[in-house]
Amino acid sequence: METELRKYDINIFGLENKRYEFDFESGDKFFEAMDQELIQKGNFKTHLTLDKSETMIQLNFHITGQVELTCDRSLDTFDEPIDIRQKHVLKFSDHNEELTDEIELILRNTPVINVARYIFDFIGLSLPMKKLHPRFREEEEQEADDETEGKLIYRSDADQTDDDQAPIDPRWEALKKLNNN
Repeated sequence: METELRKYDINIFGLENKRYEFDFESGDKFFEAMDQELIQKGNFKTHLTLDKSETMIQLNFHITGQVELTCDRSLDTFDEPIDIRQKHVLKFSDHNEELTDEIELILRNTPVINVARYIFDFIGLSLPMKKLHPRFREEEEQEADDETEGKLIYRSDADQTDDDQAPIDPRWEALKKLNNN
């Protein structure tokens, strides 16, 4: 399956300092090649804008399509639409290191970058924590609304009338008198 991921290689060694655009179409073979169990099937397109400068490469991803998920409640499979926009920055350095989720250091003489892992990570992070078939989602939202209905969630002191104010601690009353002077 290595050959499937090779199509996500970008030769950066010979690129001039300017903007480049790449388009990738991916299907089930992409998820098989990633050697993971989170997503098995899906179809999506990735539009990648690469801005190369003297010190860094900025990658802007736009991923659209759908992936097949299994419902946590019914175990039925369903298609989850994806529409993701993410940015990743590769800064040239004398060593490789991941600084944050969005910034990574790469060697100055790196000839090729492979964007398949970035694409997969962005898709994986966009998926809902609770995977519900669309037929259960409205029901789930209704249950959440019912749980909060009729409960007092927040009440500020400004909402209280003079009649139901609790007696003030005498120590605070003394401090208020000092403040008024």
